[in-house]
Parts: sequence; C-alpha cells; structure tokens
Amino acid sequence: MLRDRARKLPEVTDEMWNEVNKEYRDLVSEYISSQSHSPQTKKQYLSMLRQFGWFVCDSLNNKPIYKIKKRDIIRYLSYLRDNRKMSPSAIGTRKAVISSLCNYIENVVMDDYEDGEENPYKHFRNFTRGLPPIPKSQVYEKVKVSLQEYEEMMKVLEDDENYLGMAWLAVAFNVGARRNEIIQFKSEIANYEVPEDATFIMSHNVRLKGSGEDGKVEPYMINLEALKYIKLWLEKRGYEHEYIFTKKYGNEIKEVESEWANYFCSSVLSNILGRRINPHLFKASCVTYLLEQGIDMKLVSKFVAHHSDISTTIAHYDLRDHAEEKNNIFGNNG
Repeated sequence: MLRDRARKLPEVTDEMWNEVNKEYRDLVSEYISSQSHSPQTKKQYLSMLRQFGWFVCDSLNNKPIYKIKKRDIIRYLSYLRDNRKMSPSAIGTRKAVISSLCNYIENVVMDDYEDGEENPYKHFRNFTRGLPPIPKSQVYEKVKVSLQEYEEMMKVLEDDENYLGMAWLAVAFNVGARRNEIIQFKSEIANYEVPEDATFIMSHNVRLKGSGEDGKVEPYMINLEALKYIKLWLEKRGYEHEYIFTKKYGNEIKEVESEWANYFCSSVLSNILGRRINPHLFKASCVTYLLEQGIDMKLVSKFVAHHSDISTTIAHYDLRDHAEEKNNIFGNNG
C-alpha cells in the first residue's frame, strides 16, 4: 500500500514567528545571511527553520536552542512522520537544514564569546548527530504523463477556459523546465521571431537549479506547441506584465510563486486524470516522451534536461519501461 499523502505544514505567519524566542530568530537570520545558496534555496531553508522554531515554541516551551536535546529533535521528526505523514526524503531534508544551522552555531557562534565570558553555547553540540537513520517507506510510483494524458488535460482546461493553466501545462510538458524555472519566463518570448522551418525558439536566460547566487544560467528551447499556448494566455489575460505566469490578487497583479504549481497539479490536474500529479513529474515526462520518439539521449540530456552528466538523465528522468528490449534479452535462449 502506498503511503498517505503528506499534510502540508501550517504556515508560520510573522505573528507566530515573533512568538519564537528572539535568540533563535536572530541565529536563523544570521545563518541564512551567511549562506551562499540561491535566493530560492535560502527561502526554502528559512521556511523550514521557521517551522522548527514554531514547533519549539509551541511544543517545547520555547526553550533556547542550546537547551535542545536529541530527544527533542526526535520528537520533531516523529511529528513530521506520524502527524504530517511526510516522506523520509522530506523529513531528511528538514533534518539536514537544522543540522546545518547547528554546525554554524558550533563553528561560528561558539567562538563569539571571550575567555571567561559566560557562554551558554559552551557545551552545545549538534543534536542531530548520531540519530538513528530515518526509516524508508514506500513512495509514490513515478508514472510518466503520456501524450494522451497531456491532450486530455489540455482539453478539459480549454473547456474550463483556464488559459493560464493551459500555458503552464504546455510549457511543463513540452519544454521540460522545472516549476521554479517556468515562472521566470518573460512575456517577451511571445514576440520572438520564429525562423522559417524552425520547430522552436530559444528563450532568454533563466536561472536553473544550482548552488550560488547566480547558479547555472541558460536559455530553454520553447517548442511551437508551448509557444502557441503562451500566446493564447497573453492574449486572454487582458493586461500587460513582464512575466508570463501571473495572476490578479485583488487589484494587484503578481507573478505566481512556485507553490502555485503544487496547488494546480494537486487540485486541478490530479482530479482530471484521477491519479496523483505533481510538478516534478513533468520534466521526466518531457524527457521520456522525446526519448520514445527516438531522439538521441545525449541531445535530450544536454539541450532539454540541461544536465551536465548524461547519467543524471538516465538515472532519474528516463521513465521508459523498455518492455520490448527486456523481452528480447532472453529471446534467443531456447
């Protein structure tokens, strides 16, 4: 049996965050500022540390971090597993971020105190070290989105006149960009000249997955199918904006955040197909579809998946079942 769907952690509002002890809040702010991660990664780290801080405030009597023990972090990990139904991978990520904060305290904060000065961190140790490994559990089977399913979803979205959704789905399935990359695409793309006999245009540079402030910056190939629905959405939305994927919130127009894709996939696309769909599935589906059409793996890996190593594409993004090839392995054995 597959595990239950994870329950989203409640948002830690600014009011809730201000109830967390000030020393922890200051440490988190200092730690986040010291990191060389991308802005998006910093945002995710901050969110995870705010969640842990609120757990400490709400369940551990808001004790300072130098008083937190191994049994406390085990309680938090158990809460994520049993109460929020998180996967081992998601729990492990949160544990790693907390561990990184603890390492920062050990390596930097503990040295801030002069000899003889009272140092509450004198005996502090990273309380995530030496914990038992997080048990593995069954995960959702990664099933590609087929061309037929893509066309089915597009038809329903068209009937709903959901042109924003059509544009997002067309880009996700045909271009292979991640959710954080899709929202970087600018409206200017619709005005790019399409060369005669071309099947795609190159986008402007977008920031891809990678470490550092700038990370890996490259353009994506936007095929004519995706371009068609980008233009349709820009025509239908009725306002001008620098970015393609935007929504009206009251009287204000804002770019959608990456979390919007989670909602769209879980609350709209999953209901259309009757199975679980998430944004991460589309990159692999795009890669797999192109491979099924006979496109060379090296070309797909370099120009669509934007992987520096073809082994990454093979290991994580090729969802072909190779049924015929496997059947032929023993085809000549009697």
